[in-house]
Amino acid sequence: MSSVVKINVLTVPAEMRAQLEERFSNRAGMVESADGFEWFELLRPVEGTDRYLVYTRWRSEADFQTWQQGQAFQRGHAQAAQAAQAAQEQGQGQGHGHGQGPAASGSEVWSFEVVQSAAPKPA
Repeated sequence: MSSVVKINVLTVPAEMRAQLEERFSNRAGMVESADGFEWFELLRPVEGTDRYLVYTRWRSEADFQTWQQGQAFQRGHAQAAQAAQAAQEQGQGQGHGHGQGPAASGSEVWSFEVVQSAAPKPA
């Protein structure tokens, strides 16, 4: 059985980058204790795009689905949805974010199976 990678692609306006990064740094423990969780990275765009990548790796699709349907995920994303709805009602657009209003103006999830991987060899 191979691992599963989920990449959440967040479109983040330049003025919201610091806020998005702060929100992720404050999310300590939200995913790390989930059964089947293997890896997390928040990737900041360097040039040519305004899209952040939220990379998570899971032992299996079932482990990812279990976490996604769990309380920690639901709690964090319910807050984001409420904030996004409030912002939309005030004419501020829509998006995805954790905390006070959306930091991202768009979001999509990419799914992959790990076919090959490599790590440095011990010295």
